[in-house]
Amino acid sequence: MMRKILLGLLALVVLLVVALAAAPFLFKDKLRALAHQQIAQRVRAKVQYNPDDIGVTLLSTFPDLGLDIKNLRVIGLDSFSRDTLAYLPRLRVGLDLMSVVKGQQIDIKSVALDQPEFSVKVLKSGRPNWDIMIPNATAAAKGQDTSKVNLAIRGWEITNGRLRYEDLSIPVRLDARGVNHQGKGDFANNVFDLTSNTTISQLTANYNGIDYLTNKQVAAAIAMSMDLNKNLYTFKENQVKLNDFPFSFAGAIGLPNATDITYDVTFKALQTDFKNILSLVPGVYNAQFKNVEAGGQVAFNGYYKGVQNKLRMPGYGLNLAVTNGRFKYPDLPREAKNINVAMVVDNPSGFTNNVKVNVSKFHLDLGNDPVDGSVAIDGLAPMKVDGHVKANVNLAEALKVYPVPGLTMRGQFFVDATGRGIYSKTQMPVVNAAIKMANGYVKSDKFPAPIEDINLSGTVVNTTGQMNDTYVNLPQFHMMLEGEPLDGRLTAHNIAKPVFDANVNGTVDLTKITKIFPLQGMTVTGRVAGNIAAAGNMADVEAGRYQNVKASGTVKANNVTYKSKDLPQGVAVSNAAATFNNNQIVIQSLNGTAGSSDFAANGTVSNYLGYLFTPGQPLRGTLNVTSHNFNVNEFMVDPVSEKSTATGKAAPAKATGVVPIPKFFDLVVNSKVDNVTYDNLKLTNAAGTVAVKNEVATLKNMTFNTLGAAFGTTGSYNTQDLAHPKFDLGLNIKNLDFQKAFGAFNTVKALVPLASQVQGIFGTTFNVSGEMGQDMLPKLATLSGKGLFDIVKASVLQSPVMSQISSLTTLPELKNLEVINRIVNAEIVNGNFVVKPFDLTVGDVKMTVGGSNSLAGMLSYVTAINAPTGKLGNALNSKLTQLTGVSNIQGTDRVTLGLNIGGTVASPSVKLTSGSLKDQGKAIVTNVVKTKLTDALLSLATKNKAKTDSTQKATATTQQTSQEQLQLEIQKKKLEAQEKAKQAIGAGLNSLFGGRKKAAAPADTAKK
Repeated sequence: MMRKILLGLLALVVLLVVALAAAPFLFKDKLRALAHQQIAQRVRAKVQYNPDDIGVTLLSTFPDLGLDIKNLRVIGLDSFSRDTLAYLPRLRVGLDLMSVVKGQQIDIKSVALDQPEFSVKVLKSGRPNWDIMIPNATAAAKGQDTSKVNLAIRGWEITNGRLRYEDLSIPVRLDARGVNHQGKGDFANNVFDLTSNTTISQLTANYNGIDYLTNKQVAAAIAMSMDLNKNLYTFKENQVKLNDFPFSFAGAIGLPNATDITYDVTFKALQTDFKNILSLVPGVYNAQFKNVEAGGQVAFNGYYKGVQNKLRMPGYGLNLAVTNGRFKYPDLPREAKNINVAMVVDNPSGFTNNVKVNVSKFHLDLGNDPVDGSVAIDGLAPMKVDGHVKANVNLAEALKVYPVPGLTMRGQFFVDATGRGIYSKTQMPVVNAAIKMANGYVKSDKFPAPIEDINLSGTVVNTTGQMNDTYVNLPQFHMMLEGEPLDGRLTAHNIAKPVFDANVNGTVDLTKITKIFPLQGMTVTGRVAGNIAAAGNMADVEAGRYQNVKASGTVKANNVTYKSKDLPQGVAVSNAAATFNNNQIVIQSLNGTAGSSDFAANGTVSNYLGYLFTPGQPLRGTLNVTSHNFNVNEFMVDPVSEKSTATGKAAPAKATGVVPIPKFFDLVVNSKVDNVTYDNLKLTNAAGTVAVKNEVATLKNMTFNTLGAAFGTTGSYNTQDLAHPKFDLGLNIKNLDFQKAFGAFNTVKALVPLASQVQGIFGTTFNVSGEMGQDMLPKLATLSGKGLFDIVKASVLQSPVMSQISSLTTLPELKNLEVINRIVNAEIVNGNFVVKPFDLTVGDVKMTVGGSNSLAGMLSYVTAINAPTGKLGNALNSKLTQLTGVSNIQGTDRVTLGLNIGGTVASPSVKLTSGSLKDQGKAIVTNVVKTKLTDALLSLATKNKAKTDSTQKATATTQQTSQEQLQLEIQKKKLEAQEKAKQAIGAGLNSLFGGRKKAAAPADTAKK
């Protein structure tokens, strides 16, 4: 009996193992198909994955069936088409096994993500990139079955993930690395508890370009009550730890309708030791922090309460108080002590402009040096401010309190400043500020030389609150950099149109200065010596009354180099010398290289004061530039991003990008270059004048030689729209070889494909306009123009077109043609090259040719051939009799044949279409060409109208969106003003009856 039971159990185990092993094979195709369907129907994004990377398992996830998807990438659409929203190296989904077996509705019970990367964005318009899921109602309206998948999740997990969040409408950026998260909750029910644990190894938070948190650690354990019926989510027990600073939340978040989110949340510190909040200060949380001696108490609490929708944001408040704080690093002799801070932030309306910040107390002693301050801010635009800061710090002693590795400082730094009043576009607070540095010294281990003997003193004073009554006085500035002094002074007042008096004298080593004060993305080296003085009124500068401005000086530069991301090939100036006065700069000499190109220049530049100090005023002047070798290819930029595409290494084989014309230049450049490299061409003896103004370069009498021919051009090149640069050129070319032209110019290949079968020399006078592409080659579909070709000598040999004409007409002399001294007129219309009728004579055979070819290489030509009837073969007699109506065709003297030429150059199609006893070849061809020109012009007009209609539609859409945004902003401003008035009335009544309002009293939502 026992033996039978054991055998039965063994058989059951074997069956179970077989079932576990076989299940993935049984359901794999079904689940793959379901995944494909759900992604295609429910996701409004581009989802990339390999179907072979979708696997199914049961052994490792029993009793659930595991769906394993690897290397899945989600890319946005439209505005986010270049952005990856999510990259999931491994996604594991746990499915209820019985729901898969039944096949009616599959329940998702768990989700796990290994090393996911999320990049979440919000545009300035408020549009997010995560809104990619198609709602059930929308899918159902399309007839799609929305009941295939059911979210019955009970657990989820993220391992070592990364989350990047950027909201341009605020603007806020977050970067969380090393994110580990586990959560539990039964989403099969509508009311349940959700618990989660989260850790982040590095969290950086940036607001408006400033990092407020840098590489902080986060640990959070949160429990929430989830009520899906009411869309209400209430915080229960929770604790969040940011570095060593723990705090907690209480309250609830709700989704009462489709547009609103409600918040009623308070938060508070869970511990009151000053050392805990000290860990949030940048640079403090390091390996030494745990040994830092610290004391004092902290009070921290706040609230976030109200409605969030298109018009409103929740109100918020924050209280922070530090009492008798102190800290001391164990290896340093001094301590920071008597740290006392009282700060209140309050904005119950949620409108940013209504915020109130009051730092009523800030004091600390850095060793024996006190630092005091206070500030009260009411609103932002305009901002009512009342603040004061005073400090007198010995910098060497400060470093004995707070460690800054690799930095040495000495000297006495003093500041005493007060500001009280309104700050706006037209007003500023009444200010009285003094700053002084004596015997300063700064040296960093990262940089080669210290800045020594820093002495400066200055004041900023405004006694009326009017901007133009602000006086800045820096009577002296002095520093030494490796024994080289730099001295200066500055006085200025009248901020709107400053009245100034300044001078700077000394030598600057750019290499050392830029290592001490790094320029992001740029490298600068070299030495500049100067003696510069300027005094005057900005009103005179803006009005061009430079005679009222006193400016003078000399500047000399040696071995100056400059490189940047936009100019990776770099510019090097071996030597330069210039003098200037209030009117102009005289460049006496300037020699250098740009990438692999050399240059030398001299000339004059005027209106430099207007250019430097008044936005929109141009830099004017005349320059003479010479070069032995210049490579244009190294200066191409991407037409959309406006960034350089040069590698900084060897010049690219072909030009890639658009050469931009500077916006605020009004310069005339007389140039002479011995050798120019442009795209795949080598130009020699290039000379002429280029006038640069308003992002347009106008060419005058530009000449150069290339391909054995002489080129001359006039016209313009316009980059006002850098994505769509335009040109309008007049070309004058002499003695250019057909085969060289065909091989070198893509325009010739596309517009004149017949040139591939022509040997000889030609010249042209042609005017052409259109748009340049990213490769600095014309966009052929945009071209228009007209002109003439002077064919000096041309031989057409072994041409499929002429071979077919010769065979069809039985005229062997037409198989090979030679054309000498013939003028051909042509036009470019709507992407078609139209050849106007021209005559040829081959022995006693006369020809008239005309027609067009398209950008696709399709020929559409017509030719009329007038030949002696006796030279035509008998095979044509019946066809000519039919076409002319003359039965005895051989009894006539001459006959005119009309032929249509279609197909392509390589595979032409020639057909006989007409015959006449009259010599009317010219009329036949002319009428056909006129028709082709008319059709091309009509097509162009239609295209332009469609483009105009599209532009008008896009403009109307933009205007509508702008109008909606404007109305939204008007409503926001109205509500903002109402809330501010309520606050003012409440404050007034409170004051009248002797009450005192707590600015940031948090709501007691925990009791609720």
